[in-house]
Amino acid sequence: MQSRHEGQGRKAVVLLSGGLDSMVSAGLAQEAGYSLSALTIDYNQRHRIELDAARRIAAHLGVRRHVILPLDLRAFGGSALTDDIAVPKDGVGPDIPVTYVPARNLVFLSLTLAWAEAIGARDIFIGVNALDYSGYPDCRPEFIAAFADLANLATKAGAEGERFAIHAPLQFLGKTEIAREAVRLGFDPGMSWSCYDPQPDGSACGLCDSCRLRREGFAKAGIADTTRYAQESQGDTR
Repeated sequence: MQSRHEGQGRKAVVLLSGGLDSMVSAGLAQEAGYSLSALTIDYNQRHRIELDAARRIAAHLGVRRHVILPLDLRAFGGSALTDDIAVPKDGVGPDIPVTYVPARNLVFLSLTLAWAEAIGARDIFIGVNALDYSGYPDCRPEFIAAFADLANLATKAGAEGERFAIHAPLQFLGKTEIAREAVRLGFDPGMSWSCYDPQPDGSACGLCDSCRLRREGFAKAGIADTTRYAQESQGDTR
């Protein structure tokens, strides 16, 4: 976790999906003293409602600039979030789920790195966590460490000794701790969006992996989640 004055006004770019984790990551970056710009990728995802959440969060934080970058990953498909594949609703399993978007965090961090270099920022924040997640390989600490090495090899700034730092402040937090951090930082939890399968009335489905992990985290934290759910999850969220 960053100290309150670690950033000391330095520029940072936060990858802001609109989800709970990215919201808390951005809040921690601001608390640490960084001057934030935010990048949101509109990849034509099934849950494009999260773009509105990203706008709300960016406005709440008063970021220097918020870029929503179009990148239509439906042209590739291969995921329940970008293809005509049903979002699983039967609980979090041991395997990498079909909601995995091929190389998503690798692609998104590369774009974040490009913008950071362009505006003179050398700190990048991403809200991945490796404990309470759905098994995505691009959320692992090994990936973040490897990307940091790549960032400093692949850029003019890195070659000239202006090293990039990839911050993943939620890396070893579970959803319960993340929920508590959201409230501590002064966020309304409902400002963020987690559901992979928004319902026609604009509510969260309550049953996809992301909804289950979120609901369990808030329940264990004893914190009310202001998200509106279409139905209650049944049984063990795992």
